[in-house]
Amino acid sequence: MEPTTTIRTELENFMKQNALNITQFGLVAGINPGTVSGIVTGNRTLSVHQLDRITDTLGHPKGHFYKNYIEEFLNTATPNIRRVRPLLYHCAELNMLDCIEQVVNLLMEKLAYAEALFVIAEDFFKQGKFAASIILYGSVAVSENKQHSERLAFCQYRIFMAKQGDDQALNLEAANQLEPYIERLNEGDQLEALRNLANTYLSLRQWDKLDRWASVMDYKAQIQYRLAYRQERKKKRTPKRPNRPLFFYVAYSNLLHACVCEAKGDYERTLQYIRTYGDVSWVKDTSEDAQHWMRLFQEWAHANLYSVKLLSGDASVIPDYVAYIESKKDETLVALCNIFEAANRYQINVDYVIQRFESSINEFIKQEPKSVYVAQNISDQLIRLLYELAYYSLNRAMHSHGFIYLLNCLRKSALLNNEVFFIKCMNLFEKFRNFASDQTDSEYYNLINEVRKERLFYF
Repeated sequence: MEPTTTIRTELENFMKQNALNITQFGLVAGINPGTVSGIVTGNRTLSVHQLDRITDTLGHPKGHFYKNYIEEFLNTATPNIRRVRPLLYHCAELNMLDCIEQVVNLLMEKLAYAEALFVIAEDFFKQGKFAASIILYGSVAVSENKQHSERLAFCQYRIFMAKQGDDQALNLEAANQLEPYIERLNEGDQLEALRNLANTYLSLRQWDKLDRWASVMDYKAQIQYRLAYRQERKKKRTPKRPNRPLFFYVAYSNLLHACVCEAKGDYERTLQYIRTYGDVSWVKDTSEDAQHWMRLFQEWAHANLYSVKLLSGDASVIPDYVAYIESKKDETLVALCNIFEAANRYQINVDYVIQRFESSINEFIKQEPKSVYVAQNISDQLIRLLYELAYYSLNRAMHSHGFIYLLNCLRKSALLNNEVFFIKCMNLFEKFRNFASDQTDSEYYNLINEVRKERLFYF
């Protein structure tokens, strides 16, 4: 419950109720008595540190008086950034976003504070306080809007990254908002921004957009790669480099093009792209980091050759594919998606694959990925796997297992706002509803009603 009286009134009432004079309260709270006197009489400004001590002494939780503090001490004049910086950090820790917004609105009356707010926003972002960082980046972006500056673009990029999460509709909205700012970014940030933007479209299965931005990344990476090695030969100072070796972005763009072609069923072009990114013989970078990524691209090419052959209808590769992923746990989820999609497409019996990877499938359902983009891609692939497993099991009369997979797929599709797979699951359930138990039927309709109630989708 929010306090209805002022900080000074609560302080005075506490001192009266506990028969404390100013000196005694100062000793209890660890504040200089002269400072307490100035606060009580209204002749002294209260710092956030002193406010926290008073709040604790009065028996309230940290942050209890922050809204009062903004109204009583900061609203009267434009606050000093040094005084409110601790308040912003404390509000971020307590997730008091409305207070952060109030303070930022006061500070932005002075455009000179934009730099300080940007630094704080960067701290919040690195600490994982994404919601708080979005407020600050947004305010800085507004202050830079008429200047079309590089910092404006970088703020928009950070906002995009901070908004990435489980809700696929929000991820798509954030990606669309970032697109106009890509060209304004520093060259050192551009390639990473393109990679992250492409990863979002990959997780959303937005193939046309993915194809477009993969081409942009390839074009810009090729230019930066050539310039970098030309400058090295001339021993000139090189510009800021992205987080990963420059060749990575060239190879990764081809990997993304391969994903697009595979999704569209163009397996001949998929193979061409796989061979292209699997060939790293042209790379001049000999650093340890570069060698690491070169090995990974070669491994990915090896694994994806199996998947393309399988999705083309060549079931003979399944034993080799299974043997490969047993030694490569990072490839298991994607490989299982491919195996069961092919099994459903070509009516291949892969019962033994379910038995062999049952524990892995259960782990995928339970696990919570740490990285933003790993989380996106794993969530997308897991929904796809659950649907393919449900489809496979129900078509082979393994109804109890099939409905378990289907209900899990429905739950995760609703949680991640994935309307496409939610509707596919509904259609699959209706096709096999006569084989559902009363309990399964009840769980299904409870899920549907819950989604309708929250109006996540329109169906």
